[in-house]
Amino acid sequence: MGAAEKTAGADDRSDPPSPSLLALFRVVAHKKLVLLVRYPVNTATRFATLVILFGLILFGGEAVAGAAITDSLAGIIVGFFVWTMAIVAYQGLAWNITREAQWGTLERLFISPHGIGTVMLVKLVVNVLFSFLWAFATLLAMMALAREWLVVDPATVLPLLVLTVASISGLGLVFAGLALLYKRIENIFQLLQFAFVGLIAAPVGEVPALAVLPVSHGSYLLQEAMRDGTRLWEFAPGELGLLIATSAGYFLAGFAVFQIAQRRARKQGLLGQY
Repeated sequence: MGAAEKTAGADDRSDPPSPSLLALFRVVAHKKLVLLVRYPVNTATRFATLVILFGLILFGGEAVAGAAITDSLAGIIVGFFVWTMAIVAYQGLAWNITREAQWGTLERLFISPHGIGTVMLVKLVVNVLFSFLWAFATLLAMMALAREWLVVDPATVLPLLVLTVASISGLGLVFAGLALLYKRIENIFQLLQFAFVGLIAAPVGEVPALAVLPVSHGSYLLQEAMRDGTRLWEFAPGELGLLIATSAGYFLAGFAVFQIAQRRARKQGLLGQY
């Protein structure tokens, strides 16, 4: 009996503990927070840049267009709010890959017991959560600056925002895969910033076919919710169904592209290069 107990004890000690997703989430979130706190000037400058940019659009537009800007002020605020989320969501993972490569820690992510796909998804979730904080802080600053207070119902805005960001995150996964293969791709971000302006401002109400584009449909529904006070359950089921379908489609397609890119990067031995 004693021998059996010893054997069982040895077997228990030999079994490695199962990896915890919660522990992985805590580590990634803590690292993100530490980087923000450790470089306070960079963090504050980033926030100030967004507010100043909105101020230039607001006051410059009022000087040039006058009443036209005032009449569309709510739409501008919501559009800038969504644009802020979009920028953080699609750039975050690619920047994570680039920094890990610079620090020489990228290969460690690939030997994680969770697998690189899970690690990237957790990083994506953390990036999105922090982008929510950025975006809502910027939203408050914009509404105070413009003296235009919108309807922010969490039960409506948060689900719509999550679905909108999901499609953008699919693009973020694509660019994360490209960063694995080509390392320096940040110049593409500058071009896409202008593309997102067009997608967010797309007239989905007049041209329903534009709803299949990433961000466009979510931006349209968010504008109705925050400008007109439309509740989530007041939207047509078809509108919400289309948003869910397009968001899931872009996200899954982006994840598939990332998986293909990471396998190719490993096969070609690109992980240790920068």
